[in-house]
Amino acid sequence: MEGEDAEAEIARHRQRTTSRRQFARDPRFEQISPEVGELDEAAVADGMRDYPDETLALLADLVGATDRRLRELAKRIAGSIFIDIARRGPTRQRGVGRMHTQPYRPDAGDLDFDASLEGIVDGMRDGKPSAVDTDRLRVRGWVQPATAMCLLVDRSGSMGGKPLATAALAAAAVASLSPSDYSVLAFGHDVVVAKGQSSVKAGESVVNDVLSLRGFGTTDLAGALSAAHAQLARSRAGRKVVVLLSDCRATVAGDAVAAAARLDELVIVAPESDSVEAQAFAVSVGATCLTVSGPSAVAEAMSRALERQH
Repeated sequence: MEGEDAEAEIARHRQRTTSRRQFARDPRFEQISPEVGELDEAAVADGMRDYPDETLALLADLVGATDRRLRELAKRIAGSIFIDIARRGPTRQRGVGRMHTQPYRPDAGDLDFDASLEGIVDGMRDGKPSAVDTDRLRVRGWVQPATAMCLLVDRSGSMGGKPLATAALAAAAVASLSPSDYSVLAFGHDVVVAKGQSSVKAGESVVNDVLSLRGFGTTDLAGALSAAHAQLARSRAGRKVVVLLSDCRATVAGDAVAAAARLDELVIVAPESDSVEAQAFAVSVGATCLTVSGPSAVAEAMSRALERQH
C-alpha cells in the first residue's frame, strides 16, 4: 500500500494527542516549552548536549501534542534533528565486491588489454599514443553493488517516548544509509507503509510519519517479514537488508522462521533491556542481533551492521 492509501492508513493510526498538563510531568518540558505554543530551540540544543536520549524522547512525544502550534514546531525540529544525527555516521554503501570489466576511469582499476586492444591498435596507427580514444578502453576493477534496505518498526507495544524516538531515528538512519532504495514499514497486527521501496519521499517526511504512529495491538512478526520481502523484491540492488526493530515477541500465529529464511539478510535491533527473545530468534534464523541502550545509539548500530560483509 502506497501513495494516498498509505497516507490514509498512517492518519488512521496516529497517536492520541497529549495535553500540556501531561507533558508538565517531565521536569525538562518547561525548559523546552516555556510558554503555550512555543519551543525553545536553544533549550533543545542544550538538552541534546546534556541528555540526548531524554530530549529525543520528549521531542518524539511533542509531535503528538494537543497544542497544534507546538505540535508543528516539534515536527519540524524533530525531523531535522533526527536526520542530522543519522547523517553524522558513515553512509558509504557496503557490499560484496566483484571484479568486472568496465569503462575506463583513471582510478577504476587495471587496464584490461584484451578488451581494449582494438581501441589501442586503432589509436596507435599514426604512432601517437595520445591518439588513443579512452572511451574505447576498458579496465578491470572491483564494483560494489548498491544496498537496498527495508526497516520494520514494531509498533505493537508502547509507542511513545524513547521507543518512538528510537523508531524515528532508525527511519532517519535508513534514509541516510540507502537514500535511493529503501522502505519503512510499521507493523502490529497489520502493516502500515510509511515509505514504499519504489516511492520517492523526503527523509524528514518519513521520520514525521513514523513519529505520528501510535502503538497498539498484537504482533504479526511473520506477516511483517513477508511484507519486507515483498518490498525488497521490487529492488534490483546487489545487497538487500531487512532491519527489524523489535523485541521479536510474536503474538499472532505464523511461521516467522520460514518468513525470515526468504530474506537475503536480516539485522535485528532490540532494546538492551529486553533483548532475550530477539537474540534467540536471531540465532534460530542466522540473523545479526544488535542491542541499543536508547535512541541516540541506533544510527551507529545500523551503520555497524552494514559494515559486515556477507
